[in-house]
Amino acid sequence: MSQQYPYPPQQPFQPPQAPQKSWAARNPAATVLIVLGGVVGAFFIFIVIIGLAVGGSSSDDKKPSEAGAAESSTPMKKPAVQPTKKAEEKPAEKPKPVPKKLSQADQFKAFVAKNGLAGEKEAVKHVTKVQGADEQNDILDTAEVHTDFSGGFMSSDNGKAKLIASAFADWKDSKNGLVSVHGKDGKLIANGNY
Repeated sequence: MSQQYPYPPQQPFQPPQAPQKSWAARNPAATVLIVLGGVVGAFFIFIVIIGLAVGGSSSDDKKPSEAGAAESSTPMKKPAVQPTKKAEEKPAEKPKPVPKKLSQADQFKAFVAKNGLAGEKEAVKHVTKVQGADEQNDILDTAEVHTDFSGGFMSSDNGKAKLIASAFADWKDSKNGLVSVHGKDGKLIANGNY
C-alpha cells in the first residue's frame, strides 16, 4: 500500500528578474546634459550677480550726460584755508636712514664678539657665511657655517671649526639642531648639536 501524497502543481520556470535601473542609469547622456545645463546656469547667475555688484546703480535718476553737465555748471568753491607762505618755506625733514639688516654671519660674529671666549672670537673671524640659522622648527634644525678654512675632518683647522660649532650652539638654541662647519672647498670640517 502506498499512499500518494498530493504534490503541488508545478509552475513553469521563471528566471529571477534583474532589479530595475534608475532613470539616470538608463539615460546617461541625458543625465550629463542636465548636469551641464545646471553648471552653465549657475555660472550665468554668478556672472550676473558679479556684474550687478561691480556696476552698481546710480542713486540719481539723471543720465550720465546730465550728471556731468550738472557738475560742470556749479562753480568751484575755493578752499576755506589757504596755505601760508611759512608752511611752504619750511624745509622738508630728512628721512631717517633705514637700518641695514645684518646678515646671519654678521649677527653670529657680533654675538661671539660680545659673549664668546678668546679662542671662539679668533675662530669666528674665519666665518664667511651662515645659512639656516633663522629657520627653526624644533623638529630637525640644520645650519651651515662656511669658513675660509681648507681640508676636511682631518685638517689642522678641525679644532677651530669645533670652536665655531660650540659658539654657534651658544648663539642659537634648538631641541634638535645640527650645525655643520664647512671649509672654502665645501668639505665638512666639524659639526655639533645646538
